[in-house]
Amino acid sequence: MDYQQILDDIYLQVQSLAGVGRQADYIPALAQVDPEQMGMCLETLDGDLFAVGDAQVRFSIQSISKVFALAMALSMEGENLWQRMGREPSGSTFNSMVLLEVEHGKPRNPFINAGAIVMSDILLERLPNPHRDFIHFVRALAGNDSIAYNPIVAESERSQGYLNAAIANLLKYHHNIKGDIEQVLRFYFLMCSVEMSCQELAHAFLAFANHRRPFDYNGVKLTASQVKRMNAIMQTCGFYDEAGEFSYLVGLPGKSGVGGGIAAFCPQRYGVAVWSPRLNSKGNSVVGMKALELLTTDTEESIF
Repeated sequence: MDYQQILDDIYLQVQSLAGVGRQADYIPALAQVDPEQMGMCLETLDGDLFAVGDAQVRFSIQSISKVFALAMALSMEGENLWQRMGREPSGSTFNSMVLLEVEHGKPRNPFINAGAIVMSDILLERLPNPHRDFIHFVRALAGNDSIAYNPIVAESERSQGYLNAAIANLLKYHHNIKGDIEQVLRFYFLMCSVEMSCQELAHAFLAFANHRRPFDYNGVKLTASQVKRMNAIMQTCGFYDEAGEFSYLVGLPGKSGVGGGIAAFCPQRYGVAVWSPRLNSKGNSVVGMKALELLTTDTEESIF
């Protein structure tokens, strides 16, 4: 498979989408990002690397960080994790409070904001040094010790985080947050502020592409069965209320973020990441969605 030629062709084809969508300007720091950037990187399980565009530029991964939080929470809590959140698609926007109120403070899944805030509470309670331990885990997955939080982005999110604060208060009311709300929110925003490149994300997601290999990164250990189940949740819940559309068009497990990134993988083949800051109405990258659709169409490699 000539992945480099395929990525080169995709890069040319998505140029027709330039200017479509808008970056997440409701987060002040993200509103300053140049929306015309685009990068894509694919890394195979054999270690072959293929890239186009701004694949080396780091950006705010935002909700892609929820995959890493889930890996840590699941490794510590095991099946007990699902007592505090579900595994079903929400069918609602990522920051909706409607289902959370109806279902008495139990988030539908770990990838909506409410689920990730509960995971933040778990990590704060269980980790010796949550801020250090989380970033060390991400660095181990990506194979790069220079990956870091962006405190400016984190503070920018907190300054406008009224809806997330409301979600946290509702979770607290239903006894699904044990810690201090402000500390939980600040850790949640800090996780979202992690900056990575497409190349680093593609490498990090290889750990989920090869679930037959032991998962042990910086002391975070998962069984093959747990990784398989994480992958299923990425497939069904990784794109908010556009998860069905992503499965239909792309057919890969993955996770998006409002920073414009999408990370995905083809089991036993490759990890892949795309970044373009302009988002559609569902909060997913316009160019990223199209690029991955073209990738699985051209390669005829998907889980279906």
